[in-house]
Amino acid sequence: MAKELALKILNDSKIGTMATIQQNKPHSRFMTFFNDEFILYTATSKKTHKVEDVQKNPNTHILIGYEGKGLGDSFLEIEGTVEESDEENLKEKVWNDDLKGWFTGPEDPDLTILKITPTQIRVMNTKGEEPLVVDLN
Repeated sequence: MAKELALKILNDSKIGTMATIQQNKPHSRFMTFFNDEFILYTATSKKTHKVEDVQKNPNTHILIGYEGKGLGDSFLEIEGTVEESDEENLKEKVWNDDLKGWFTGPEDPDLTILKITPTQIRVMNTKGEEPLVVDLN
């Protein structure tokens, strides 16, 4: 049940927060995510601090799926590791018109894709119940 619910939340949600470690402190920012099952991808510029952050410390914490409707909304807490990817086919796959404000297209040399591989996913706030841990095996 947890796995199916987590996938539904990922498939329905695109905006979340991503925390990295910056100068030895957590730093969060809103990001747009795309998923392939439980692997997440997000587009960013190679010139951003988050790219420097994950090169120094690849650990991340992501919150995604909360819609703000109130207590009981299910959302995900994702712990994972981040790696930079310049795979051209991945840039094409992740590209959408919302990125035009920052990049000229998937071939933009500043565009890079961050690939997040979860180490743990928890489904939170399921109507006051204990968090559900997703079996990633």
